[in-house]
Amino acid sequence: MTRAALAGLAFARAGLSPDGALVVSAHELRRAVNVCRAHPKVAVLTGPGAGPAELGRALFPQTPRAFVVCEGLDGPEERIVHVRPAEATTRPWTNPDVVLVLDDRRPPEEAGWISGAALGPSEWALPREAFGDAAALEPGIRAFVLAKLGPRLGDMVWDVGSGDGSVGIECARFGAAVVAVERDKAGYERVRENVRAHGVRVAVSRGEVPSVLDHLPEPDAVFGGHGGPETLAACAGRALSRVAAVASDEEAPAMLEVLTGQGFTAGAVALQATPMPAPVTVVWGRRGGPAARPRPSRDVRRVETIPIGDLGP
Repeated sequence: MTRAALAGLAFARAGLSPDGALVVSAHELRRAVNVCRAHPKVAVLTGPGAGPAELGRALFPQTPRAFVVCEGLDGPEERIVHVRPAEATTRPWTNPDVVLVLDDRRPPEEAGWISGAALGPSEWALPREAFGDAAALEPGIRAFVLAKLGPRLGDMVWDVGSGDGSVGIECARFGAAVVAVERDKAGYERVRENVRAHGVRVAVSRGEVPSVLDHLPEPDAVFGGHGGPETLAACAGRALSRVAAVASDEEAPAMLEVLTGQGFTAGAVALQATPMPAPVTVVWGRRGGPAARPRPSRDVRRVETIPIGDLGP
């Protein structure tokens, strides 16, 4: 039975609609767990060492979810069990085929034109106004940071020293699981407010770097914000593949040394984003519409040449 068919059978046996669901294999357990963190309806196809107990331990207690464990699907000993992640870690399981991981706090998604994958955003590097009055990065700079982080489905991204949460929120819009880290209460609340406003799932953690990082899930990519060489060193030591940060001219050489010293191929670029001055810039376009009417023809008067002698004295 194909993965899609097995997942569809699991939803049918559980009495649930498969609309809006993602289907993943637990053979890459860490990535499957990240998808469950970021999305409200996931069918996880289990494997050896990657079943309900392992999923429960990875998600509990930071990610509240409901499990529907489907054992022996389409067989004589088929069993459908509804549990919470904590309970899934202690119960004996015989032959689990699929675990439906559901966020029952979020409304079900309507059926769309595509199944089995999440559409990415049609726009990114959102304007500063989208994150309140204290946005830390200009959209053009944020676009470059996002390109270097490369957030995608199945990734875990840290946004350390998040500020307004803009980088983490944009990574979540690409389908990645995200944790934003802020040290003070005001910043923590500002990030939470922006997360709610954008309707994405970003876990927000409050604490000091580096100690707060010890309790976070392993990241594929980390944005170190404006934290300087010390914060970058703490982040780079944990990132699996990608790191980006904002540096002053004085900090950049030391931060490049931090990255190369930890095995990264490092680079730096100075970026400046300058809005176009409206009074002198005009942009326009035209496409389609009725063709311009030809102008009516008219008689053209011949040019007469008068000899100079005829002009009189």
